[in-house]
Amino acid sequence: MQRFVLLACSMFAEPETAPVPAISPTDWPIARCVIAAQAIEWEILDPREERLLDWEEWSADLRVLRRRYHELKDAPPLADAHRCPDRRTVGELIRANRSLRRWLQARQALEVDRLGWLRETAEETDELHQVWDLIRQAGSEVYYVPVRRLALKRLRQVLGPTAYEAGDWPPHVPWWRFVTEN
Repeated sequence: MQRFVLLACSMFAEPETAPVPAISPTDWPIARCVIAAQAIEWEILDPREERLLDWEEWSADLRVLRRRYHELKDAPPLADAHRCPDRRTVGELIRANRSLRRWLQARQALEVDRLGWLRETAEETDELHQVWDLIRQAGSEVYYVPVRRLALKRLRQVLGPTAYEAGDWPPHVPWWRFVTEN
């Protein structure tokens, strides 16, 4: 069993195209358990992914795990998703964002004199939607662990490490566009 633990750790770090270690059908049940446990611990495999790690598909499945390892090695741990707002709140904020976006789109046909402002506001609304969609993906347990971690990684890239670590989420709509000075 120890040799399979070492094998699992070393083979994930290999490039995606590296040769696939041969595992005999008789060794496969133990190897599969060890490889799956290591991949789950490293958060590159979701426990629900039963289709992965079939002996017949070993080469293709290992390529998937290697790709995930390299893609996610600098991604935040899944535990970071618990810092995001709850699913219901995020859903409401995204609905409000999309409602504003539809309103801005409709206004463009009616307010040609404000077309520039409407388009810029719509672009900012779309950018904020992308951030909140990443927050939704990270917090949604419907998605597999690797998808959620990738969303966290992209969220950290978009927000920057300082804002990400502080949980300093942007507003869901560009409210600054609607503030008027007295």
